[in-house]
Amino acid sequence: MLGPVTLLLAGVLIVVIGIIGLKWHPFIALTVASLTVAALTPTELLYQSALSGEERRVLLSEDGSLVEPIPAAYASAHASAEKKSGSWFVSRFTGAFGDGCGRIALIIAMAAVIGRCLLDSGGAKRIVDSLMRLFGIQGTPFAFAASAFTLGIPVFFDTVFYLLMPLGKAMRKETGKHYLLYILTIVAGATMAHSLVPPTPGPLTVAGFFGDQVPVGSMMMGGLIVGTFTVCVGIAYAYWADKRWEIPLREDIDLSVIAEKRAAALPAPPLWFALLPIVLPVVLISGETIFSMQEISHPVIDFLGDQNIALLLSAGLAVLLLVRYTPRGESTKQAVQEALASGGSIILITAAGSAFGSVLKDTGIADLISSSVEGSETLMLIPVAFLVTALIRTAQGSATVAMITAGGMVAPIAIGADLSYSALYLALAIGCGSKPISWANDSGFWVIGRMTGMTPMETFKTVSVMMMIMSLAGLAVVLLGAIFIPLV
Repeated sequence: MLGPVTLLLAGVLIVVIGIIGLKWHPFIALTVASLTVAALTPTELLYQSALSGEERRVLLSEDGSLVEPIPAAYASAHASAEKKSGSWFVSRFTGAFGDGCGRIALIIAMAAVIGRCLLDSGGAKRIVDSLMRLFGIQGTPFAFAASAFTLGIPVFFDTVFYLLMPLGKAMRKETGKHYLLYILTIVAGATMAHSLVPPTPGPLTVAGFFGDQVPVGSMMMGGLIVGTFTVCVGIAYAYWADKRWEIPLREDIDLSVIAEKRAAALPAPPLWFALLPIVLPVVLISGETIFSMQEISHPVIDFLGDQNIALLLSAGLAVLLLVRYTPRGESTKQAVQEALASGGSIILITAAGSAFGSVLKDTGIADLISSSVEGSETLMLIPVAFLVTALIRTAQGSATVAMITAGGMVAPIAIGADLSYSALYLALAIGCGSKPISWANDSGFWVIGRMTGMTPMETFKTVSVMMMIMSLAGLAVVLLGAIFIPLV
């Protein structure tokens, strides 16, 4: 009989080889891996995974065989487990895929609309310009990091980098130095928001794996706090690296199409209007979480604090922003359609990743990992979650895929264990673990190199090293938080 470790390795190898060797789209790789693992999982493991810890102790003997007769109190659990173990592997995959879509599809679609509307309306540029005026020339690196982190919440990393990098080049031309400093501070802000703060797909999906133990509002607040610490560490490294290495501005690199388009556009919207689509969902979702922690409930609070409603309201405001400040001759309808199309690809990846996590859970790998850690309630599970994510990220390149895969493995352990700290810290550790190691199999690695003109070696020794340092700083913050502020 195939064991959980063999099934896990088979699934991860299919994802890695499919993405790197066969150049498959991540959705295809995750789907093939999920179907393969689901098909190969023995019925005995399926049966055991459908039972709780107490039910396994009562219904299964020491050799794993079913006890006879079945106690009446556990007849329902036995019937449910029998039904699951006898289900077709394709049905298990499609059911998990549908559940994943139901959790994240609307949120990701609305986040894509918000991001596109902010870019095309000039709202994103207004935020950047306002922060640069606030910090001044000397504080430009902090403005870049703050802008990238703020925009990285609703906008995907590549787009944020495309938007800000022309400004970094302009500052390099004006000051005649500090080009590497500008590059690294932009990366530091955007990359941490991408892995820690919903509604970006990675942290959103990971929070969903943990269910009620990690509400999206808690993930938002925790991601903002941990992200602030890690970005500060990234900025400190950027100043050190800028003094150590001189990166020239190579003029043959193309500027962002988005920046060129906005150069002749209408005046940018006011700052409050530009920030509203970003701030509103954070306030509503986090506010509902805070009220629920205080055991305060009201129908209006529950309605507005629902993550889907909050993102719908925010997307509506973003569309109004685009309608009011769109450049002449451009179609608002087309912009929204293109945003939804780009979001559709992300939805497919995250839903397939969610299904992959579900079929891995059915193998019993979570119980195996839990038993290998000296008491799953200990702090050891946090570095385990970090290392598992980092290994998957290094192997196949995508931070989002790494978070989804690791989340599917780690979340069942937290759900079934009596942790001495909030499961939020495990979710944040997974986010931090998705940063190392960015190298040749990471599309972002090449985006940064192409847009800045850096060679692969220059990119690795500066950007990749900074991301490793930030991830370790994030792990340290998470461990300290779990020790001194356990939130349980």
